[in-house]
Amino acid sequence: MSIYLLQQAQTGGPFGGGMTSLVFMGMIILVFWLFFIRPQAKKQKQQKKFIEDLQKGDKIVTIAGIHGSVNRINEDGTLQMEINPGSYIKIEKSAVSMEWSNNLNKTGTAEKK
Repeated sequence: MSIYLLQQAQTGGPFGGGMTSLVFMGMIILVFWLFFIRPQAKKQKQQKKFIEDLQKGDKIVTIAGIHGSVNRINEDGTLQMEINPGSYIKIEKSAVSMEWSNNLNKTGTAEKK
């Protein structure tokens, strides 16, 4: 029995070294941060800049798929969107999809060329 206890003391216990599992956990956290948290924060920053840079006349698409152009930007975090000539709706700025709006504007400029 005493030989068994001596072996456990030399090898770091029955569960292996504590330092190895600590390094492994640190690596998992680093990978999680690099592949999930950092790209999401970058995307949120781009979305915020896109919404702040909206101007009258910009063609946009909402997250619900409504296409139109910005008619007026209100101070309360909303904007007035023209969906047809003379037909306006009021939406939250956060409802504007950056990806879909950029795709709409890319295809619009490609068709003009």
